[in-house]
Amino acid sequence: MYELPDAGCYAAPAPTVQTLAIRFTGSGSEYFRIWIVNLLLTLLTLGLYLPFAKVRRLRYFYANTSVGGQALSFHGRPWPMFRGFVLLLLLAGAYGLAGRFSPLAGFLAYLLLCALWPALWRSGLQFRLGNTRWRGLRLSFQGDLAGAYKAVASLYIPAMMLMAGTAWQAWKDPMARTGAGVIVGMVGLVGMVLLSPCFLACIKRYQHVGYGYADQRGQFLAGTGKFYGLVLKGLMASLLFLALAVGIGAGLTMLQKPGVTVTPAIGVGIGMFGYLLYFMMVGPWITARLQNLVWSGTRSEQLEFHSTLSFRRLLWLTMVNWLLTALTLSLYRPFAAIRTARLRLEAVSLTVHGDIEAWQVRPQQEATDATGEAAGDFFGFDMGW
Repeated sequence: MYELPDAGCYAAPAPTVQTLAIRFTGSGSEYFRIWIVNLLLTLLTLGLYLPFAKVRRLRYFYANTSVGGQALSFHGRPWPMFRGFVLLLLLAGAYGLAGRFSPLAGFLAYLLLCALWPALWRSGLQFRLGNTRWRGLRLSFQGDLAGAYKAVASLYIPAMMLMAGTAWQAWKDPMARTGAGVIVGMVGLVGMVLLSPCFLACIKRYQHVGYGYADQRGQFLAGTGKFYGLVLKGLMASLLFLALAVGIGAGLTMLQKPGVTVTPAIGVGIGMFGYLLYFMMVGPWITARLQNLVWSGTRSEQLEFHSTLSFRRLLWLTMVNWLLTALTLSLYRPFAAIRTARLRLEAVSLTVHGDIEAWQVRPQQEATDATGEAAGDFFGFDMGW
């Protein structure tokens, strides 16, 4: 009688693992035409064209970014973004006018901005991700509103103490250098400095945990301690650079010959050059280390990100970009943006476990609320990275 083979002798097929490279095919000459038109229309409309310019820029950069050979696409409409932009302008204007009336009014306006910004930020993330597609499927942002407020709490609390102390002191006695207002303000300032790495870790964790694609939900493995280590190393590099600048200044003073002095103009020139050189060197170091930390710590159940951005390559590119931008009176900026985007994007890759085509797709609702799309840019944060 024929016997069936033992099922145990058949090993289950190993799950497929593939690495998807990111490629950026943008051209400086192509983007220059978009950039110059955006710049002219923004100037002609006194800044009101900014949301429309942002949509054109995003569509170009997304269309020229491919992951595993499949390009991204952005489908957001500019008019919803324009409404959010106008709202932020009105809030900023209210804050500026309130500060002119009284410190208390300025503080209340500041509290209003603090109360609204996390909700606007979350709305902007939902709009940006909800209008981004890859392989025909929309990305999503699933972070909740309470999480947005928790993410900013580590900086909000000391910042409010600083503003409250300043407002109280200005109301009581603006000329006094001591008092309850000064103490509260100083405690808030020290708290902001000490908690800044924690704030950075919290907002990155909130962002990356909220990212979603199909049935994949983001996970963030980078601990807060690594952000403190990054900031501490950056601080040590800054102090080393400052010590070097002081040493050079002292050396120039000692090398002076009798009757020959270093004029103030030369001193100012050396100081400005040192200031630019500092940001030219320390900025790329922090950018490279932060990108590698954040994206190498991001994954989902079947996706892993890896970032290997080189500080040396970014430093060299930054120096060349700054030099050519200065020589061309800023006309090289779009070319610099293209070269920087290519270096940063192509340093990231994805490892996929399993078959992408088999991933389940959750029902998705189109993201139409762009009220908070400008929130990150408005407050000076590059929330996309």
